Amino acid sequence: MQTIRVLLVDDQPMIRTGFRLILEAEPDITVVGEAADGVAAVESARSLCPDIVLMDIRMPNMDGVEATRRIAESGSPSRVVILTTFDLDAHVVDALRAGASAFLVKDGPADSLVGAIRTVAAGDAVLSPRVTHRLLDRFAHLGAPASPDVPSRLGALTSRELDVLRALTRGLSNAEIALELGVGETTVKTHIAHILEKYGLRDRVQAVILAYDCGLVVPRSPR
Repeated sequence: MQTIRVLLVDDQPMIRTGFRLILEAEPDITVVGEAADGVAAVESARSLCPDIVLMDIRMPNMDGVEATRRIAESGSPSRVVILTTFDLDAHVVDALRAGASAFLVKDGPADSLVGAIRTVAAGDAVLSPRVTHRLLDRFAHLGAPASPDVPSRLGALTSRELDVLRALTRGLSNAEIALELGVGETTVKTHIAHILEKYGLRDRVQAVILAYDCGLVVPRSPR
């Protein structure tokens, strides 16, 4: 069993202690360090090379969005899971754009935290249909552009890769995409890998953001 190495970043010591107790009770997860602000998080990510950075958004000196951006831009293999007080914090979209692979609500169940860390460490991104819809509601609120045609920026994608990208924006799993398109799940994984490679994206969260930024699909009207 490969151990998942986690860096905890939060300006509240009690919260860090609580997360440490939850995570270190798991046989495949170990906490390799803690940081109380974004500046320390960037430095610790560089020196400790954790698999996962569990990152709070609101912190002194440097917030979690900027820290996430700097970690991603450094080329670090560490993946960031954002922690937020609200179900869809106003800064979550910024954090996902900056390179985060998931976001979690702080008062959520412990098993969702552990499950998200394992999922992201395995190379996927936490983007359930419910989270996708709420995220896309935010895009609608921001007035994301829309076009009836395939945007020129996505011209490098094949027609089947575009089909897969549209399916990703609906929060479908690889298995669900395979069933819908009538192909094997391995084929879907290959198409997603090609999409990420062609546009230098970290994971499917970034692919969804690209699709909405380019106007490939039309966001729902905000409620």
